[in-house]
Amino acid sequence: MSKRLPRLLCLLVLFLFVSCDGLFEYHPNQLILKEEETNLTAKALSRLQRQPAPDTLRLLLMGDTQRFYDATQAFVKKANTYENIDFVVHLGDISDFGMSQEFRWVHDLMDDLKWPYLTVIGNHDMLGNGRKVYRQMFGEFNYSFVYGHTKFVLLDTNGREDNFQGKVPDLDWLSKELTPTPDATWQQAVVISHVPPYDSDFDQQLEIPYHQTLVNSQKVSLSLHGHKHSWATEEKYGDQILYHVTTFVKERGFTYLKLWNGGYSLERVVY
Repeated sequence: MSKRLPRLLCLLVLFLFVSCDGLFEYHPNQLILKEEETNLTAKALSRLQRQPAPDTLRLLLMGDTQRFYDATQAFVKKANTYENIDFVVHLGDISDFGMSQEFRWVHDLMDDLKWPYLTVIGNHDMLGNGRKVYRQMFGEFNYSFVYGHTKFVLLDTNGREDNFQGKVPDLDWLSKELTPTPDATWQQAVVISHVPPYDSDFDQQLEIPYHQTLVNSQKVSLSLHGHKHSWATEEKYGDQILYHVTTFVKERGFTYLKLWNGGYSLERVVY
C-alpha cells in the first residue's frame, strides 16, 4: 500500500490542475483557447453582416466587466429583454488582470446574448499576457466596419500602456478610416474606444489632435467610451462632437443608443 501512495498523490495533483473542460492550465498567464473562443471579432462581424441593416440602428453599450461576473450576467439577462438590437459593444476592461481565464469567463456570459457583441481593448486588458490573449481571442486592437448608413471605427486609446509615446491612438489610421473612398456607402461615422481623450490615461499630447481628427472628418458626431466607472455626456471641447461615457457593470448600467442617418438618441439604462 505504501508503494502506491506516491502514485495516487501524483494522480490527485494532476486532477487538480486539469480544468473541467479538459484544458491543462498550470499558469494564470497561460493561453489555451478552444476554437470557438478565437477570432471572436471576425465571427461577430460575419454574423452582423448577415443581418439586414434597418434605417434606425439599435445598440447597447456596456463595459468594464473586470471581475464583476454577477453584474455581467445580470446585464445579459436585461439586454435580452430588448427587441431588435443590432449589436452590443463592450467598451473595454473585459478582464481585471489580463488573464486568459478572465476573458473566457466574461465571454461565456456574453455569449448568451441574443445579438452579436463586439469589443474594444481596455487598459486592464493589457496587463500581464492580456495583449496576446485579446489578439487571439478577439482580433486587432484597431478595426472598423460599415453597417447600414454608418461606419463604426473601434480603436485602442490606452496611451499610458504605450508609455505616452505619441503613437496610441493611431491618428493616421483613424484619419484614413474617417475619409470616405469614392465608392463609400456610409454617410456618418461613430468612433468607439475605452479611454476618453480628456482622461489622464489618454496620451495628452494627442488629446486635441484626436478631437480635431473627428471634427475634420465632418462625418463624426459621437465618440463613445468606458473606463471612468461613471456616466458622462458632454460636448467637451465646445463644438459638434458629443463625448459619451458609459458607466461600468458593477453600477448596473448601460447605454441604449439609437442611430439614424443624421441623428441619434442616447438613453442611460439602470437595471
